[in-house]
Amino acid sequence: MYLTSDANVRSILIVDDSAFEQRMLVDLLSELPYRVSVAFNGMQGYQLALANQPDLILLDVRMPNMDGYTCCRLLKANPATYDIPVIFLSGADAAEDRIMGLSIGGVDYVSKPFTPGELAARIHVHLNLMRRTPGAAPPEPEVADQPPAPPPNPDAVIVNAAKRLISDNLAALPTLAEIARSVGTYREKLSQLFREQTGMTVFAFIREERIARGVQLLRETDIDVQDIALLIGFNNAGNFATAFRERMGVTPSAFRQGQGQGQGQGQDQDQNL
Repeated sequence: MYLTSDANVRSILIVDDSAFEQRMLVDLLSELPYRVSVAFNGMQGYQLALANQPDLILLDVRMPNMDGYTCCRLLKANPATYDIPVIFLSGADAAEDRIMGLSIGGVDYVSKPFTPGELAARIHVHLNLMRRTPGAAPPEPEVADQPPAPPPNPDAVIVNAAKRLISDNLAALPTLAEIARSVGTYREKLSQLFREQTGMTVFAFIREERIARGVQLLRETDIDVQDIALLIGFNNAGNFATAFRERMGVTPSAFRQGQGQGQGQGQDQDQNL
């Protein structure tokens, strides 16, 4: 039996479109020292998370209107909800489903039907991991007359979620319509938001992101140019070289060689000092 004060009670948000699953989870968690709230789809869950700031979210995957993956992308793109641990709780148990859930920011993925004791243990572990460590510095005191920080711009959250999805999938990008659907909007709206928030189109951002990732890989790895091209979404090294030269003024091979020469010159200078 748990004995806790109200100040120590942790809050959990259940996001699941099944009333039966909700009741089962509420019954389980009501025996533990948690405050529980519920939502019936991803959009409602995202809005409740913004409003209530739960300590942990149990998130189903397959839901109408907005699924769990889209909800999680928005949660992780918003500074106000980024740190809330998300445990996916789903009947979708294929390896690709589990990988997707963890790659977009979930801390755990529990398959249905689950064992109540195991789920309770996982919740306990992740809540403990989120606790402030003993002796950590207290939060900065609020300054009198200082206005509260403005809430995150909803449009910026959508664009940030789309940017992360693009960056994580450069090798095999979904279509623009699929990207938009994955962050809770539609193609034309996402294009408009990108222009407003970044001053560029989605496709211009993709080109810049691919070249920036290519620069990073050329500088920091010994991966062949052909393999780098495939890793960042070009069909072949020739297409990569053309796009790279247009943006950087040199070919990928010349860029890498120049980096090596610069490093060697720096080392020679260091040895002469």
